[in-house]
Amino acid sequence: MRTWLIVPVVALAAASTAHAAGPEAGRFSMSLVGGIDVPLSGDVHDGAIAAVPDLGPLNPALTGINAELRIGDRGHDRIYDVAGTVGVEFAYAFDDRSELFGQVRRTEADEGTVQVGGAFVPALATELPVFGTFGDYMALSAELGYRYYFGTPGYARPFVGARAGAVRVDEIRATFSIPDAGITIADAPFYASGWVPTGGLDVGVLMPVSERFSVTLASGVRYIGDLKDDDSAIGGLGLASINDTGSRFSVPLTLSARWDF
Repeated sequence: MRTWLIVPVVALAAASTAHAAGPEAGRFSMSLVGGIDVPLSGDVHDGAIAAVPDLGPLNPALTGINAELRIGDRGHDRIYDVAGTVGVEFAYAFDDRSELFGQVRRTEADEGTVQVGGAFVPALATELPVFGTFGDYMALSAELGYRYYFGTPGYARPFVGARAGAVRVDEIRATFSIPDAGITIADAPFYASGWVPTGGLDVGVLMPVSERFSVTLASGVRYIGDLKDDDSAIGGLGLASINDTGSRFSVPLTLSARWDF
């Protein structure tokens, strides 16, 4: 996994006395955000069953042999697992309890390989495993949100928040293979790059370190909508429906360094 934590964690150990860092009427703030994003639910691809009348175009040695592709659904947790995320946030406080914020964030996860299903070959009376390798998951999100704080200014303060916006997910290509049949479909377009809706709910705690500096630990739930499917390579195999998905729910865990000014 790529480096994902760029905020100064050592600031947590520097806290000693209570100060007024945090939201204050008419005050702006800037935060650097780093953390992880853990997939909760959502599929990278759906399942499908498709008949292939002749394997010859995929491997000339198998000309005249038919098969049935049996693809199962596979989730973000199986293919991409935990993603790293970094970002920057600007906020404006209406008073010492509420603020409006805007955040730009980059989320990345390395490519993943799984068995996506099987290919039943009647001539062999057996099902051969089918594997898929999916390219890096890279997303850039832009969100606006509202945050409400509890507790007394100058001390550790819990908060709740909500956000909505859009996320641009880069193109994802996939390589499918049936090793036992000598078949490989390499670097096939699977998802096209494009913008999709996103939103989420936040919970966390702001911890003052000095009069103008604080550290925030936050979590919550995030949603990203279905991705832009590209059927140019897999449509001819009868698998055009497996990428009519891509949405995900996830749980972020982030640590932020915040400066008020």
